[in-house]
Amino acid sequence: MPGDDLVTIRVHAPAARSVLLALFDEAGAVEHERRALRRDGDVWTGTVAAGTVYGLVADGPGGRYDPSKVLLDPWCREVRFPPAFRRAAAAGRGVSNSGEGPLAVARRPRSAVSQPRWSTRAPMVYEAHVRGFTITDPDEVRPGTFAGMIGQLDRLVALGVTAIELMPVHQSDPQEGSYWGYMPLAFGAVEHGHAAGEPHDELSELVAAAHARDIEIWVDVVFNHTTEVDAAGPTYHLRGLADGHYYALDEHGGYIETTGCGHDVDTSSEASRALIIESLDRLADLGVDGFRFDLAPVVVRHRPFAAELDAWAARRGVRMIAEPWDAVGTHELGRAWPGSGWLQWNDRYRDDVRGFLRAEPGLIEVLQQRIQGSPDLFDSAMESVNFLTCHDGFTLYDLFAYDCKRNEANGHDNGDGAWDNRSWNCGWEGDEGAPEAVMGLRRRQLRNAWTFLAMSHGVPMVAMGDEFGRTQGGNNNAYNQDNVTSWVDWARRERFTDLERFVGELLALRRRHAVLSQDQWWGDDVRWYGVDGPADVGPESRSLAWCIGDLYVIANAWWEPLTFAVQEPGPWQRVVDTSLPAPDEIVAAGVPLDGADYSVGPRSVVVLDRSPAGSGAASTDG
Repeated sequence: MPGDDLVTIRVHAPAARSVLLALFDEAGAVEHERRALRRDGDVWTGTVAAGTVYGLVADGPGGRYDPSKVLLDPWCREVRFPPAFRRAAAAGRGVSNSGEGPLAVARRPRSAVSQPRWSTRAPMVYEAHVRGFTITDPDEVRPGTFAGMIGQLDRLVALGVTAIELMPVHQSDPQEGSYWGYMPLAFGAVEHGHAAGEPHDELSELVAAAHARDIEIWVDVVFNHTTEVDAAGPTYHLRGLADGHYYALDEHGGYIETTGCGHDVDTSSEASRALIIESLDRLADLGVDGFRFDLAPVVVRHRPFAAELDAWAARRGVRMIAEPWDAVGTHELGRAWPGSGWLQWNDRYRDDVRGFLRAEPGLIEVLQQRIQGSPDLFDSAMESVNFLTCHDGFTLYDLFAYDCKRNEANGHDNGDGAWDNRSWNCGWEGDEGAPEAVMGLRRRQLRNAWTFLAMSHGVPMVAMGDEFGRTQGGNNNAYNQDNVTSWVDWARRERFTDLERFVGELLALRRRHAVLSQDQWWGDDVRWYGVDGPADVGPESRSLAWCIGDLYVIANAWWEPLTFAVQEPGPWQRVVDTSLPAPDEIVAAGVPLDGADYSVGPRSVVVLDRSPAGSGAASTDG
């Protein structure tokens, strides 16, 4: 075993004839030594002193090997960017990758923390970008970092959040220009730009602080491609070590790709699978509780790997979350997903509820499926991550402020980003000059959207700032906007204090009714109603009521008020009416119904409760 001051380097390069360590000074500017690694089957090994800055030089058969290039160790725990690379990145130029590319820093393995823990509260997921979340927070002394996020944890607890899903935190390529972080450079290294100090330590501190508040930390992981992109892209590591052992190639040696990024990582390769598992282990060692797999079908296209990931997750006690589609149309949502027990982003929930909120016809029957956890798709309602917005697409506010995307700033003549957003601008495009009546309707639609999320069976998820109307000015693909477009505008919070209060009380209402997050299907326990009889599922229907446990929910997407007969025994009290002005739109103690009918305003949602907070009655849900 190496001494405490030595680090073992292990490189999977099955096709290489030789692999050398190139050792550099601390800044990574001057190479001073090369050493041969020792071959052990498909793996090349050696030892260096902890803190050593190094690269790899590989030689072998085929055109991808270039012994003049210094490569990054794809298994490294820390990346150092030499001065020449930083200058080139700042100028937007590529580098020769011969002593100028990213280099690795030898770090000893971290001791694993105690097994990740799951929140004891009903799940509520909050997706956030580490930098964008707090970079404009005037009260934060370490804005835009893991440490800076700690200052927001108490607010998120009060809001009702139980899991924070961080957008990618692995080291990304600073030359690629992806603010989101979906162009990974090193799967197992933590992004320097997200830390005020040492990245691994700071992420671990955030996890510990979240756990102390009964919040889980999930991480969005991108294992389907790397920043080496297509054949014209840079050669940083995998391409120069064993191209065909890491990337999927066709019979002509070209890249197969279903990611939209030029290539697919090939998980039929033992080297790729080992790299992914070790990278997951490193994050789990920091206490991370869950992993959301970007374009997950690409990762499990080699089906045995799905079972391997299931076994790994069970061993480490972590949650697995799938984005169950790729960039070319593969869609493995629900029972089509090959893994076992994964949570899945439910884009059918997103699209169908968005459609109902903008009063599309013919949606009542599918809406019933989405509200009860999508039993037409899943084996368990708690596998469905119900979301209306995420990083990819409009913010919740923009969903009701723009009919058309506005992505010109991205540099693609507005050609990037989804065209079909199922959004509705409430009668006025954008904010400039928007009449007061339009702004009032938008606020009501925001409350409607939040109420649907809170009253649906499954795991609700929102994007950062949706609780106070964050906007991206209509940009629905702000992947390269490291600026005010993507950052949370904390000044905007002052304009939407009523919405944030509404959200907090609404999620408290959800927590009081365990039926909304129970493991069992609702089945016959949920009853569906219309205005004064059974639910109208006809093509022109735009309203629906349902009763589950002690809750009676009435949703009217019609543009006129509708009077509903409350068709379940009470006594009922109104706790939510999104058509009412603040603070009457949500009243935890409840307002007794005056009679057996309730007039529901246009484009509004009402929630009635037989056991509201403060009534002295306990909920019978369970």
